[in-house]
Amino acid sequence: MTVARLRQHHSQELAYRQSDGLEVTLFWHPVTDGLTVCVCDQRRGSYFEIRPEPHQALDVFYHPYAYASFSTVRYEDERLAA
Repeated sequence: MTVARLRQHHSQELAYRQSDGLEVTLFWHPVTDGLTVCVCDQRRGSYFEIRPEPHQALDVFYHPYAYASFSTVRYEDERLAA
């Protein structure tokens, strides 16, 4: 497999923010043209991913807990809370 072909399978980070133990990253997946917002909350020991529609991506990025019920991956463990 060539390097160019490997790059096609990688996600591209479009936006990232971090504040008070909360990290939010917006990724674009070139192969599927899909988006994912990943949320890592060290205060709660939780991690979840949301796959927004393109027109909602920035709103999900800035307000992830408003969309948390739509998450496709969710993990929470109070033992990991900071």
